[in-house]
Amino acid sequence: MAVEIGNMHSKLGFGLMRLPRKGLGIDIEQTKEMVDLFLQAGGTYFDTAYIYPGSEVATRKALVERYPRDAYTLATKLNTMTALTENMAKKELTTSLERTGAGYFDYYLLHALSRSNVDKYERFHLWDFVQEEKAKGRIRHIGFSFHDSPELLEEIIEKHPEVEFVQLQINYQDWEAKNVQSRANYEVARKHGLPIVVMEPVKGGGLANPPKEVRELLHGANPSASFASWAIRFVASLDGILAVLSGMSDTAQMRDNLSYMTDFQPLSRDEQETIHQAQVFFNSVKSIPCTACRYCVEGCPQGIPIPDIFAARNRQTVWGQLEEGRKAYREILEKGPGADACVRCGKCVSTCPQKIQVIEELKKCHAEMK
Repeated sequence: MAVEIGNMHSKLGFGLMRLPRKGLGIDIEQTKEMVDLFLQAGGTYFDTAYIYPGSEVATRKALVERYPRDAYTLATKLNTMTALTENMAKKELTTSLERTGAGYFDYYLLHALSRSNVDKYERFHLWDFVQEEKAKGRIRHIGFSFHDSPELLEEIIEKHPEVEFVQLQINYQDWEAKNVQSRANYEVARKHGLPIVVMEPVKGGGLANPPKEVRELLHGANPSASFASWAIRFVASLDGILAVLSGMSDTAQMRDNLSYMTDFQPLSRDEQETIHQAQVFFNSVKSIPCTACRYCVEGCPQGIPIPDIFAARNRQTVWGQLEEGRKAYREILEKGPGADACVRCGKCVSTCPQKIQVIEELKKCHAEMK
């Protein structure tokens, strides 16, 4: 049975992957301030994951220890990427409960399903596991996050009627992108009546600072609106949205999001046309569709800062900043390994949610920016 939409005061969700930093760790005091602002404005949906470094512990300190359990809903995720055995995978739930101190999770997701790993979730009997844990009361609602084709999405949904919601990457830049297929996946989920949690609505922050042509377009349509607001309102205007996750990294981003999502107004027809013009521009530009999730960095034996290299290259191809891109790459080389250090092991390719051919892109980046 699908989760009922409409039981939350706000569609804005607080994504806890990109929390503010202080030194080498998370800035707990600033996170507390952001949590307070979010709850005071009527937000309730918080999203973390077992593999987000420090996030679940920060959630306990900033949220769980400071507010009654019925004041918020909390989602986390089980990821098989680092689990070598079935028991290791299943222990993630207990670890997440210990880290957060939440007692139970309102929403529990099998994390980042794709063609490359879906069989592992089956082989480890994790679908049966989450149903058993729901019966015990440690999970309230079962879902999964997804990065692949609409055909695979439909296959999973039809095979697992226990699914109550799905988390998809949706943003206006990726709406028709072949590697993400936001629109097609959205339509599959809605066909099956599943509520949708949206991830990457601002595409890893990229749509908060879009290329010059898009900035001028959006500013001309509404000079007072932030660029991020266009991206978040685009997905929040869609039918069937349970929550739109914004990975806010400071109080300024939180205040901006709350300014237009507390009393949310869907995009008007004119605003939708403006977004369409922005989509036309993005469709004409060749970029590396990296969202800086950094999953590739964790498994790289050479420690190559792959997202930073791709960001430098995108400064050239998307923003037209040729020398700035080269300078950014030189700074990367001064600190450590560059794109030419790749040993072609393929670990980055298998973990990339965006299906980027990382090895080939690194080769191109080095050739263009060295």
